[in-house]
Amino acid sequence: MSQPQLNRTLSLPMVVLYGLGTIVGAGVYALIGEIAATAGIYAPLSFVLASLLAVFSAVSLAELSSRYPKSAGEAVYVLNGFGSKGLSSLVGLFVILSGIVSAATVLNGFVGYLQDLLPVGRGAAIVGIGVVIGAIAAIGIGASVGIAAMITVIEVGALCVIIFFGLASLPELPRMISTEAEPLSMALAFGVVSATVPAFYAFIGFEDMVNVAEEVKNPRHNLPRAIFITMGLTALIYILIAVIAVAAVPLETLAHHGAPLTLVYEQASGRSGSWISGVGIFAMLNGALVQVIMAARVFYGLAQQGSLPKVIGRVHPRTKTPVIATALASGTVVVIALIGSLSTLARVTSVIILIVFTLVNLALLRIKAMDPAPTNGARTYSRFWPICGAAASFAVVIWQLSVIFSGHAPLAGH
Repeated sequence: MSQPQLNRTLSLPMVVLYGLGTIVGAGVYALIGEIAATAGIYAPLSFVLASLLAVFSAVSLAELSSRYPKSAGEAVYVLNGFGSKGLSSLVGLFVILSGIVSAATVLNGFVGYLQDLLPVGRGAAIVGIGVVIGAIAAIGIGASVGIAAMITVIEVGALCVIIFFGLASLPELPRMISTEAEPLSMALAFGVVSATVPAFYAFIGFEDMVNVAEEVKNPRHNLPRAIFITMGLTALIYILIAVIAVAAVPLETLAHHGAPLTLVYEQASGRSGSWISGVGIFAMLNGALVQVIMAARVFYGLAQQGSLPKVIGRVHPRTKTPVIATALASGTVVVIALIGSLSTLARVTSVIILIVFTLVNLALLRIKAMDPAPTNGARTYSRFWPICGAAASFAVVIWQLSVIFSGHAPLAGH
């Protein structure tokens, strides 16, 4: 009897919404205040730098997802590039860890928005929502991504409303820069670059798209398109939101508010922002949901290639989802969320995924040397992208590790 397989049901728009859900929900709703605390009025510059850091690896992942449209994508790419099952398994576990830590980060952000509306305990909120997310992720890829897509439309729509009202604050920005901004010194530049790391966390999610490749229709063409569309829309939204946030709200207030975008909306529009807190809650849930879906698919992919016990990759015959992998992912998210803080988890996630990006970009360079013109219809791009992606990712990893171990890492929010 053959084992049940994953359902190939996701269209291009659904994959774009899946990508937007995991990026937008996990990033700007939770971290804009944290980034402003480190970069000050130059927070938008940190988002620009983060988008440039992300785009190199995004192009590489677009090519690799077209060449190898498989679950546990990054592990598959490293296996094909280096021929090392051990290194491939390590990369897969890093991807799982990044997704789980990212989802835990989002749950911590979720608590901030929920407590802005209701008097609930942090632990109870994290455990309860962890169970709900695990259940939704297990009901089927079509249904779970459909739910994520609906929430994504709501949360992106809310950001567009904030941008609409916030545009009136932009004429104040030149005056603020000239009268309130510190001159750009080495110390301030260090803060801006340091804030790029948690800002880069806000872009994490585009790499998750490759891990649902076996559930995407025509993945060789639709996955690269979805990655580029998602990255372009996200960068535009983030930079606009960051500019409006520092123009509309005093930096000290923005940096220490539990629901920063609620405050931005209230300052920009003069209206109650409680509904933004409500949207922020759904955004957090959405970000955690898609990260759990991704981590479960990487667990599944590693089990399929023999790097983990086969039972972890077992697919439920009715839901066509890897239910054991989903339970393992969601349970671990809850544990990490209970013991970690928002800013520290975001920084750890960024460093982990940058290590993965370094290896994936190097793997693509080896693959391109061995097979420069694939005959399977895969899309290919210039070697410039993986060279820059590997160099930039590795440089940031080394810099982050050096400042952390020297004891001078300026964590966002501190």
